[in-house]
Amino acid sequence: MEIKGEKFKVIVKTNSSKNEVVCYDEARKAYRINLKAKPIEGEANKELIKFLSREIKRKVRIVSGFRNKEKVIELF
Repeated sequence: MEIKGEKFKVIVKTNSSKNEVVCYDEARKAYRINLKAKPIEGEANKELIKFLSREIKRKVRIVSGFRNKEKVIELF
């Protein structure tokens, strides 16, 4: 997964069989990501941060979209 810039958009699908980056959606300019976690009490957001940190090897945080499937992620 190669990231250009300090912020990027993701579209999350929860309750999947495994955590994975599926593809880059050119039309929406966002990465599609599947997560095992369910969207209950922020579990999917925690799993997303942990997963992306491991994939990118940098710290990340969610800037917007805490309760949506579309999120803006910031690298730091």
